Amino acid sequence: MAVKMRLTRLGAKKAPFYRVIVADSRSPRDGRFIEEIGYYNPLTDPADIKIDAEKAKKWLSNGAQPTETVKSLLKKSGIVD
Repeated sequence: MAVKMRLTRLGAKKAPFYRVIVADSRSPRDGRFIEEIGYYNPLTDPADIKIDAEKAKKWLSNGAQPTETVKSLLKKSGIVD
C-alpha cells in the first residue's frame, strides 16, 4: 500500500479550504483517508497553515510520500528542511 500525504478540498464554490491528510494513493481526492494531520486556508492573508509536526514526522519516517504542494507547505511550516 503506497501512502501519500496530500490535500483534500473542502469549502464552498470559489472559497477553497484544504485539509492535509494521509491516504492510500489509490483512494480518490475527497475519499477515504487514514489520518488528518492539519489544514491549509489559502484565502487568508497570509495563508493559514496548521500542521501537526509530530504526526507529519511520524508519517514521513514511516515512508509516506508528500505531494509537491504538501511538501512546500511542510517547508513553510518549518517541519521539513
